[in-house]
Amino acid sequence: MLHPPHQSLQVAVAVPPQRGPAREDQGGPWHTEAVCRRDEAGLFFAPSKEPTAARLSREEAAKRVCARCPVMVECREHALLMPEPYGVWGGLTAAERRVVLARRRRREVELKKAASAA
Repeated sequence: MLHPPHQSLQVAVAVPPQRGPAREDQGGPWHTEAVCRRDEAGLFFAPSKEPTAARLSREEAAKRVCARCPVMVECREHALLMPEPYGVWGGLTAAERRVVLARRRRREVELKKAASAA
């Protein structure tokens, strides 16, 4: 579920209602176990024109919620695979996810080069 940055924080939900891979150990969708579904969804998406200091503080608070979430890894992988352009997902901001994706792409290129050289 994509939420533009101007959308109200009160209605933002950090996880999609019915998509994502099933958790093999639980037999159901990973997002049903997400801590952010309970009561802190407003932490995960920026209001429009949010001052930098407020954004950094909110993102750190969101990351603390993610750190105690049992499905943090599944959430992060979902956000990287989709890719989700906004919000904190799996303990990473959108900018941090872009860095991870760029590193993954570079690694894939390096592995392909190494495989073709062998």
